[in-house]
Amino acid sequence: PLALELAATRVRALGVTALAERLDDRFRLLTRRGGPARQQTLRAVIDWSWELLSGPERVALRRLAVHADGCTLRAAEEVCGGPDIDVLTRLVDRSLVVFTEDGRYRLLESVSDYCLERLREAGEEDAVRARHARYYTALAERAVPHLRGPGQEVWLHRLDREGANFRAALEHRADPVLANALGWYWFLRGRLTEARRYLALALAQDAPEPVLRRTRVWLNGLTMLSGEGDESESLRRAALGPDADAWDLWFLTFVHWPYGDLPANHARLERALALFEDAGDRWGEAAVLSTRAKLRMVGGDLDDMRHDAERALRLFGALGDAWGELEAADAVARHAEVVGDYGRAARMRQEVARRAERLGMWAEVSFALSGLGRVALLTGDLDQARDLHERALGLARERSSRSAEEFAAIGLALVARRRGDLDAAEAHLRSRLPWLRGIGGTAGIAFIHAQLGYVAEQRGDAASAAALHTTALAAARETDDPRAVALALEGLAGARSLDGDTAEASRLLAEADAIRASVGAPLPPAERFDVDRTTARIDRRTVPPDGDRLSAANGS
Repeated sequence: PLALELAATRVRALGVTALAERLDDRFRLLTRRGGPARQQTLRAVIDWSWELLSGPERVALRRLAVHADGCTLRAAEEVCGGPDIDVLTRLVDRSLVVFTEDGRYRLLESVSDYCLERLREAGEEDAVRARHARYYTALAERAVPHLRGPGQEVWLHRLDREGANFRAALEHRADPVLANALGWYWFLRGRLTEARRYLALALAQDAPEPVLRRTRVWLNGLTMLSGEGDESESLRRAALGPDADAWDLWFLTFVHWPYGDLPANHARLERALALFEDAGDRWGEAAVLSTRAKLRMVGGDLDDMRHDAERALRLFGALGDAWGELEAADAVARHAEVVGDYGRAARMRQEVARRAERLGMWAEVSFALSGLGRVALLTGDLDQARDLHERALGLARERSSRSAEEFAAIGLALVARRRGDLDAAEAHLRSRLPWLRGIGGTAGIAFIHAQLGYVAEQRGDAASAAALHTTALAAARETDDPRAVALALEGLAGARSLDGDTAEASRLLAEADAIRASVGAPLPPAERFDVDRTTARIDRRTVPPDGDRLSAANGS
């Protein structure tokens, strides 16, 4: 209350903004001339309260100040050297410590700043901060196995409550052990900017090479996930040495599975799976299977994709890992969409969205919404498709998830093209190309060029359509994705038909159809929008008008 009263006397001269800017130096700023000496400055008030404390109370109070945003009783005991509950109770009674409804002990900011000064004067700051770092490092390490099992949600919320203390410990010294222990938590919560900052600081510390190797894996992997930095394969190779373990191999493939050197991604996953199986690590086995399922989709191995995805879903379900279940469910949904089972795809996407929202994994919610938007597009509900993709794009941007943003933006482009809004479609598609080129996203580059080719064809520009689909075909062949190759061939057929070469257009459509049939993924009716348009154009240009048909029938 006194701080508010003292601040109010300054507002008339400084204004609210200037006052707020100066509050870092609150002990000099918040003073007044009238009243008892002990009430003339904020410092004097706290000095007066401090002088009334016993020795043990002063020790406990100044040591509590190293905590950011409060602490539990156990943390207070371990970090502060074991103040008994009576000491803490007296500090609470004097309003120097606040006991919150969730069982935490907090210092008001002004009291905390004052007590940190007293801690330095006592020569205890380094020792107490070291105890603080040890306590929170142990807590983060204890959380690691729980974040991959049935205790995931409980431990996520527990670590959430201690976020300020983790940051305080890392600001004092960016210990690679603590940073590594927080890596999976940061990933699950999507705190990529925070993670990358502290991991980079930790990498500059002295530590054993195996510890720093894991720090490098976390940093490069989360950099890839953020959509920033170098090309994906360069980041992988910079972090993976000859002694890379199963986790390193899986994680650096998983975070950008469609990007970089896809055959190398397959090889890394096979090696990781063998290592996990040898170690009897079922979580690792499930993680590899869910990622391999998605890569198999790219290669057109749809039966094996379904087997991997469903097996991963069963394993994660048995382990009680909610994140793992939503990750595997995403792979199941992708398979259902590819084979035209849109009902199952929608159900699985809804389940992914529900689980992700409960866990607070908003980037995953964005992906799920885009997936639902895709199903809405394929089932003809363009309004819902647009709304779902717009929600997904907003979430992706809020969470700075470039991959989720790409997925949503491409979905909006597809909706716009179905509506005939070709300018909007082109703008969405071209906006994604620089990022994809920067990270080596060959599969995405192939898809976007194919879609841009269709935009050109719908505008009647056969030459541009052919050039764009040729680029798409080259990129698709580089990825070894049969469906991407078929898409580009179908696009080229459209361009040739527009140019009047119906024979070549028919040949290209037949080749694309054969490729799709060879991998068990014929084009579902809902996805025949472009092929049907091309086929109709071919028919118009090869079937003679009715009068000509009659003459031909009469032999003339």
